Amino acid sequence: MNSKQALQTFGRSGNPMFSSKTFSETVIEGQIEQMTLQGTVNKVGISLLLVLLTASFTWNQYFLYGASAITGYLWGGMIVGFIFAMITIFKKTWAGVTAPAYAIAKGFALGGISAMYEAQFGGITIQAVTLTFGTLFSLLFAYKTGIIKPDENFRLMLFAATFGIFITYIVNLIMGFFGASIGFIHSNGTFGILFSLAVVAIAALNLVLDFDYIEQGAEQRAPKYLEWYGAFSLMVTLIWLYLEILRLLSKIRSR
Repeated sequence: MNSKQALQTFGRSGNPMFSSKTFSETVIEGQIEQMTLQGTVNKVGISLLLVLLTASFTWNQYFLYGASAITGYLWGGMIVGFIFAMITIFKKTWAGVTAPAYAIAKGFALGGISAMYEAQFGGITIQAVTLTFGTLFSLLFAYKTGIIKPDENFRLMLFAATFGIFITYIVNLIMGFFGASIGFIHSNGTFGILFSLAVVAIAALNLVLDFDYIEQGAEQRAPKYLEWYGAFSLMVTLIWLYLEILRLLSKIRSR
């Protein structure tokens, strides 16, 4: 499924969505409404609910009417979600509108992708969801307790690894137009599984940077609209992590 690869690789923490100046450059002296951790958490919850609602729709359409019934929703969700993601990245002040729109569009795509995996490997979706949220809360605990500290070396290492994955997927996508691919990306052999494990680990560690940037924003009293931007960033990373876990589980199940 080459169409998923572009979707998984645009925008992660440690990438153009966040920089060290994301919050500091947007602090407004004397502003009334300011970013808070609780406000961001609430918006993450809203985003998750929106994803779930639209994902449920395409999921049901797939199992009721087959793959042909969801093609438009899946591709439309990918394209529209990508457009809203780009708008959010470059127009952060619009995040209150574009971030929920991104979640809605992405949900349509995720529902279709999840249903196709589920049809082939029964029970894989609940496993992927459980592992995704288990990873989220484990890393949140590791971050809050100081087990993992996102210092400059950590950021540089993670940025390099994330960018490397991005380039690999882009090259594979381009090769797909010519009927070729980078074999190990899809292989269920040992090397293919190790590659997926590495990508899952890198996607998971990006969550730590999301936590750190959001916490910095709250501490620096960033503008209120960055709550939606922080929620958007975390959602992008979570969705990427979920898709990579789904791919990893499918490789293991197909052996």
